[in-house]
Amino acid sequence: MENTLCSTFLCHFARVWIPDADEVWKSAELTKNYKHGDSTLHLTLEDGMDIEHKLDDKTKNLPHLRNPDILVGENDLTALSYLHEPAVLHNLKVRFTDSKLIYTYCGIVLVAINPYENLPIYGSDIINAYSGQNMGDMDPHIFAVAEEAYKQMARDERNQSIIVSGESGAGKTVSAKYAMRYFATVSGAATEANVEEKVLASNPIMEAIGNAKTTRNDNSSRFGKYIEIGFDKRYRIIGANMRTYLLEKSRVVFQADEERNYHIFYQLCASSHLPEFKNLKLGSADVFHCTNQGRNPVIDGVDDAKEMCTTQHAFSLLGINELNQKGLFQVLAAILHLGNVEIKDRDSDSSIIPPNNRHLTVFCELMGVTYQDMSHWLCHKKLKTAQETYIKPIPRLQASNARDALAKHIYAKVFNWIVDHVNKSLRATVKQHSFIGVLDIYGFETFEINSFEQFCINYANEKLQQQFNMHVFKLEQEEYLKEQIPWTLIDFYDNQPCINLIEAKMGVLDLLDEECKMPKGSDDSWAQKLYNTHLKTCSLFEKPRMSNKAFIIQHFADKVQYQCDGFLEKNKDTVNEEQINVLKASKLDLLVELFQDEEKVTSPTGTAPGGRTRLSVKPKEVRSGASSKEHKKTVGCQFRNSLAMLMETLNATTPHYVRCIKPNDLKFPFTFDPKRAVQQLRACGVLETIRISAAGFPSRWTYQEFFSRYRVLMKQKDVLSDRRLTCRNVLEKLVQDQDKYQFGKTKIFFRAGQVAYLEKLRADKLRKACVRIQKTIRCWLVRKKYLRKKHAAITIQRYTRGHQARWSYMRQTLAAITIQKFQRMCVQRKVYLQKQAAALVMQTILRAYMARQKYQGLLRNHKAVFIQKHVRGWLARQRYKRSLRAIVYLQCCIRRLKAKKELKKLKIEARSVEHFKKLNVGMENKIMQLQRKLDEQAKDNRVTSERLNCLETSHAVESEKLKVEVSKLKGIEEEAKNNANRVTSLLEQLERLRKELTTTQKEKKTIEDWATKYRDEMEKMVAELKQQNGLLKTEKDDLNRMIKEQSQQMTEKMTRALAEETQQLESDLNEERSRYQNLLTEHLRLEERYDDLKEEITLSSVPKPGHRRTDSTHSSNGSECTYNSEFAESEESSRHGEDVTRGMDTSLTLKLQKRVTELEQEKSSLRNELENKEEQFQRARVREHKKSRGAELEYESLKRQELDSENKKLKHDLTAMRQSLLGNAGAGAGAPGSPPYKVLMDQLNSSCEELEVRKEEVLILRSQLVSQKEAMQHKETMTEPVHYAEDVHKMKDSGAITQAYLGLKETNRSPTADFHRLNEDRKLWLVYEGLEETKRLLEGQMQQQRRSYDNEVEVLRGELQSVKEENNRQQQLLAQNLQLPPEARIEASLQHEITRLTNENLEMLRTEDPTAYRSAKVTILRRMVDLMEQLEKQDKTIRKLKKQLKVFSKKIGEMGAGHVETISPGQMVEETVRPVNIPRREKELPGNVEYKKEEKLKPRGVAVNLIPGLPAYILFMCLRHADYVNDDQKVRTLLTSTINSIKKILKKRGDDFETVSFWLSNTCRFLHCLKQYSGDESFMKHNTPKQNDHCLSNFDLAEYRQVLSDLAIQIYQQLIKCMENILQPMIVSGMLEHETIQGVSGVKPTGLRKRTSSIADEGTYTLESILRQLSAFHSTMCQHGTDPELIKQVVKQQFYIIGAVTLNNLLLRKDMCSWSKGMQIRYNVSQLEEWLRDKSLMLCGAKETLEPLIQAAQLLQVKKKTDEDAEAICSMCNSLSTSQIVKVLNLYTPVNEFEERVSVTFIRTIQTRLRDRCETPQLLMDTKIIYPVTFPFNPSSLALETIQITGSLNLAFLTRV
Repeated sequence: MENTLCSTFLCHFARVWIPDADEVWKSAELTKNYKHGDSTLHLTLEDGMDIEHKLDDKTKNLPHLRNPDILVGENDLTALSYLHEPAVLHNLKVRFTDSKLIYTYCGIVLVAINPYENLPIYGSDIINAYSGQNMGDMDPHIFAVAEEAYKQMARDERNQSIIVSGESGAGKTVSAKYAMRYFATVSGAATEANVEEKVLASNPIMEAIGNAKTTRNDNSSRFGKYIEIGFDKRYRIIGANMRTYLLEKSRVVFQADEERNYHIFYQLCASSHLPEFKNLKLGSADVFHCTNQGRNPVIDGVDDAKEMCTTQHAFSLLGINELNQKGLFQVLAAILHLGNVEIKDRDSDSSIIPPNNRHLTVFCELMGVTYQDMSHWLCHKKLKTAQETYIKPIPRLQASNARDALAKHIYAKVFNWIVDHVNKSLRATVKQHSFIGVLDIYGFETFEINSFEQFCINYANEKLQQQFNMHVFKLEQEEYLKEQIPWTLIDFYDNQPCINLIEAKMGVLDLLDEECKMPKGSDDSWAQKLYNTHLKTCSLFEKPRMSNKAFIIQHFADKVQYQCDGFLEKNKDTVNEEQINVLKASKLDLLVELFQDEEKVTSPTGTAPGGRTRLSVKPKEVRSGASSKEHKKTVGCQFRNSLAMLMETLNATTPHYVRCIKPNDLKFPFTFDPKRAVQQLRACGVLETIRISAAGFPSRWTYQEFFSRYRVLMKQKDVLSDRRLTCRNVLEKLVQDQDKYQFGKTKIFFRAGQVAYLEKLRADKLRKACVRIQKTIRCWLVRKKYLRKKHAAITIQRYTRGHQARWSYMRQTLAAITIQKFQRMCVQRKVYLQKQAAALVMQTILRAYMARQKYQGLLRNHKAVFIQKHVRGWLARQRYKRSLRAIVYLQCCIRRLKAKKELKKLKIEARSVEHFKKLNVGMENKIMQLQRKLDEQAKDNRVTSERLNCLETSHAVESEKLKVEVSKLKGIEEEAKNNANRVTSLLEQLERLRKELTTTQKEKKTIEDWATKYRDEMEKMVAELKQQNGLLKTEKDDLNRMIKEQSQQMTEKMTRALAEETQQLESDLNEERSRYQNLLTEHLRLEERYDDLKEEITLSSVPKPGHRRTDSTHSSNGSECTYNSEFAESEESSRHGEDVTRGMDTSLTLKLQKRVTELEQEKSSLRNELENKEEQFQRARVREHKKSRGAELEYESLKRQELDSENKKLKHDLTAMRQSLLGNAGAGAGAPGSPPYKVLMDQLNSSCEELEVRKEEVLILRSQLVSQKEAMQHKETMTEPVHYAEDVHKMKDSGAITQAYLGLKETNRSPTADFHRLNEDRKLWLVYEGLEETKRLLEGQMQQQRRSYDNEVEVLRGELQSVKEENNRQQQLLAQNLQLPPEARIEASLQHEITRLTNENLEMLRTEDPTAYRSAKVTILRRMVDLMEQLEKQDKTIRKLKKQLKVFSKKIGEMGAGHVETISPGQMVEETVRPVNIPRREKELPGNVEYKKEEKLKPRGVAVNLIPGLPAYILFMCLRHADYVNDDQKVRTLLTSTINSIKKILKKRGDDFETVSFWLSNTCRFLHCLKQYSGDESFMKHNTPKQNDHCLSNFDLAEYRQVLSDLAIQIYQQLIKCMENILQPMIVSGMLEHETIQGVSGVKPTGLRKRTSSIADEGTYTLESILRQLSAFHSTMCQHGTDPELIKQVVKQQFYIIGAVTLNNLLLRKDMCSWSKGMQIRYNVSQLEEWLRDKSLMLCGAKETLEPLIQAAQLLQVKKKTDEDAEAICSMCNSLSTSQIVKVLNLYTPVNEFEERVSVTFIRTIQTRLRDRCETPQLLMDTKIIYPVTFPFNPSSLALETIQITGSLNLAFLTRV
């Protein structure tokens, strides 16, 4: 059949699987169509390589076809269209490596691949998600298998089994552990966790004694186990039992390389240094032969010493005491020492142990046996014949084997003993109703050398595989018969011949047992018998070619070659009987217990040399009278019997299969080795399941699923109303061969490959449709493009032509203008040239005249200037000389005056500006220094300039002189002509003058050069200073900018911090509110549990009259609904006091009344003492005000002692009362043990306990008040007014400020003229500015201090005035209190006296010290409050005792009058509500409604067609009447009965949403009425004057408002729970499964799990169902008058449940993670939002709760390829956690071939980008969260007098007043 399909589909581009040596199977694609008869296939591999695949000439088998991509990664392998080995292997690899999914269904088998990594998929949230779900509805998981087993056990009343198998290291033990954890969590019992803890506590023990390191696993289980978890009739765990199989005893004495012995030995060696293990004389594991053979005694990451502590702790948890633990460790250590006992040859036939062998000595000491006996029987054996018995020595090899056999035998006994004790600890205490077994056993094994162990293991797997095949075959048959499909026998592999080969008569085991009975039987002779018996008769038995000591058996999984060596020895498993007898004579009790039922298994021929391994099977318990033959069963026989028992147990249960796969041998996480995987798949039966399914009709669709998927292949005329007929007609057209499919009752069955064919037709149809759509769209796009181009071309032509026309006209116009321009130019040029010539002539004449005039003027001016020059020169020289002398003199005077002023200024600066300099230490000092330096340089520059000017002036004078002299010399020269004799002298004088002139010129040049150089230096220095000044300014600007930025940042930071703090506070408030409401929920659950238990007790036993006391010591602050009140006991006594007080003596009542009188007298004396002590205290405070704190502490201590003494006195009085009662034990009813006596004793004990509680509360309040008082005193000290002089005095400590202030005064005294004179150098101005700044600073500080002082004075005056007013008000209240009853009058007089004494003390203090008066006033008032609170608490205690006595007196009077009524059990167990203290008020206003006390005013149910909140209004009006008549008992009774009745109704009808909503609305309205009419101004703002008149007049019910608020919270939570129960079944179906948009999402093929769900479909819910239900909820709450704010909170909680449940299921269902499903979810969410808009609830916060679901739906639809897509996803999915995002991406599954999977690289990119997110690793949302509820005050505008009570309510006992 498969070849026929392959030949049909093997065309171009078809994909196939071809064998490969490395990857087992490789994917390839055909490049050429296949034709029948071709011998080769032309293929292209995935890496692009072209190959030719040759077909087998004999079989002509074509390669396997690949499944469509949309089927790859399916949850169930049976959903694949092509069912074969490569498809299974590829599907598992894709799920494991790409999607990180370790679980996959294969029909009824769960395939679990070990990830070698801890995964967050086993938490309690995952367990809750799988609980109650059908197996095919969720992704594969071990929890789904466990849920299926648990559900079938409860539904079918049939025991279940979970068979977990696989190789070592595949994860069998972990899978079994998680299955047990699931059972313990979902069973719902109170003690199931303890059972699970015990089972899990047994794991360390069983791992220590049964696990070891192998080459494949560091913690390999070397035994199999079957754990039965027992359940009671309510399917709660009650116990467990463990059975073990196949313990590998040979590991005790032999280990291969890189392996270890059992962990317990290494743990003992690692703990040998501890004191408790010193006597074991152990050391390192390397020194013992039993632990060093593997040569690797250490496991990486494992601390054997710590593991030893864990093992010891587990022993203790399971009830194994320290004595037995010590004995176990002794036996285990003795085994190690026994392995080191060295046996030597004496001769060829005998052996000997050297004397005083150290290890044997230690062995005998630990085992409590004699050294001689043990050493003798280790080297000898006893032979028995018919006549005699003799002892024979044995050779060394046999002695060594006997030693090893003894060690293994002892260890097996220890193992069995521990298992027995574990079972005793886990044994159920009640009768077991059913159980679920978990089998953890080896899978099929084949190694290079296979021996007896592998033979037994594979034999067990053959039996299990047979059972598995029969179960699968049975399920297939049932499915076919159920669907009424013609049943044809399916040929499947039956391994019964292999089983017969092993266990039948003359089979392998039978021949082995026969050979063991032979005297000289051996492995070789047994092998020959096997060859002779089976080699020619059985095809499954073969003989190796190269060996005569081995045989081959063809198992179901593979051929296995077994070596015969050691089979007989291991099958016999004998031990020397005399050695056992030596051990039985041990002094160690535990060892005797181990061997008390020892089987006497001996061999007449002794112990023959054997192989390396042995097996031990825990035998079935043998009857005491059994014959000796039953003790001689071989290991094979025992194992066969145990296996038969196991198979019998499994056949009696419904099996569930878990196959564990080891993906690789290197233990790398999520690494898949195809070779290793396919070996295990072949061995565990998964491929056999596939083969059985493929033999029939593996693909199965419901008619609706087929119609939805292949609707595209149908025409409109083919669609009929009958889906079955429609599908039949379509299939007949599409598939011609009717044998390819069958029609069942509800499903269509297809042969293998037909789904792929239909998928191909569907894909082709969709592809053609897409091509046609693309063609049409592309045509439309091209036409639109063409039309746009045509329109653009026409537009361009129009504009071009217009442009050309305009350009021709413009050229003509331009030419005409050009001609005109040149003609006009010629005319104008001629006129211009004529005018130019005339102008030139005129200019020439005029300019000549003007030149002559100018020349004459210049000549005259030159002569006048020459004369002026000489005159002015002479005058200047004269003026310069005078000025020079005056300047020098003036400079001297000015410089002297300036120096004086500078000195004075420096002194002032030193005194006055120092503080200002300190404030600006950095920059100001630097600027001042630079400025000073610049001024000095400028000064030097001016001096140098003046010197230079002086030199120039002197040089000019000298020059003039020289010129004069030269002129004189000329005259003289003329005269010299006349005087010849004077020529020589004149020439010499002239030469000398010339030299002087040259010298003067050189000096002048030098001075000029120096002046130029100095000027350049000064300019450079000034530039540098300017640059530095600019840098300083820049730095200053930068600093100012930085300060501004920092200030802005700090402001933003503070704003942000404030917002975060506000948000945190809101979050903390919500958390605290949620925690409080959760406590209320827990309390309600406990109350319900308590009531259930009481009902059970009432039903199971005869009710007896008695008294039940509510513990009054529970503080009301401790929990939300644990009430403590002075009337808790009296209320119960009033309900059933008739039966309790029938025999009470009246004398007892008189004594109690007398005692009350004494207590009142003591109370009066206590008050007098209090007044005296208070007066003494106040006087002491007046006299010793300075020691007030010490006196106060002394008084506190004294008062505390008085209170303690008073409490002790009360206790003593109560004890005396108790003794007096004991003294009346004659014949009265008050005798000990009588009901009245018990009642009274309970009441007195309650009073004692409450006195203790009050004492503790007094101490706590006192400590709090003292701490608050100290804080207030400290505050008053800090705010004491200080005078300005004191501030000035304090300022003297700051020398800089004082000096600056004094300097400022001196500066102000300076004359104005001096100021102007000193300011010439611009330095004094800076100093003045600094002084002014300092002055303003000091004045600002002084003004601020003065204002604060004035404010404080005003505040203190106001406080004083308020204290006076308070004093007057208190006096008025005292005067008013005189009208109160006697008790209140005494209290009022006491308060008045305390006030009077306080006022007197304050008056004394006011006259002496006003400050002390104020502090004493505050202290006294606080102390008064403290003492009054203490006194009030004592009064409460006394009133409580008095009222209890009144109750007893009343009951006695009723009993005497004969008015005894029978109390029903329901009344006896009626719940009490905390009756709180109700303070009285002094107003009196008329009431409204009165009810009779004998009638019970109780809520009776839900009323309709009435005013919303009518019951609340009626209750409040009754309460107003009770307030009007001032009856506190009536108020308490009314409120208590109302609350209890509401609770009873809700308990009875708590699952009725309408009832719960009705009473939630009325409870809230009643609470609002108590607030609205309480008289509190904060609640009376919206009241009308008439409503204000209706306020309560006598009682303050503030504490009862808290009780009602707690009740409202409980009702709200019950309402949410009720809604959740209604919505829960609708959410997944309506939000995920139902196709709201028809045709968008196509249904993919489903596997066997979906077809065989545990529970039948109960109906399909749609989104419309959810919306209708939400509307029903909303309309019901609106009809009941629920507050709008409360409705918003309810809707928000509803939407959170919808979003959380939908998202959780989306994260656990791979079939729901697709693009089309994302569109469906978004549409559904939009419908929910539309519903919110219709109800005007968009602002209630419900939409925000759907944000995670919305983002998950968007994640399914967005593009998921590039880095930009990853960035967009990270920014978009801010409400989803990283694990949720990765989970959705991993689960994303294409529904159509046009979609693409998400690559692993993209997922890793997402993980890298989201690595820094701080979030919880939880995958699923918590669906149990309930948002904290608040009840905002909502006053009613309804007037109470307008309310009418109709007669239909049957409230005739109500009367309007």
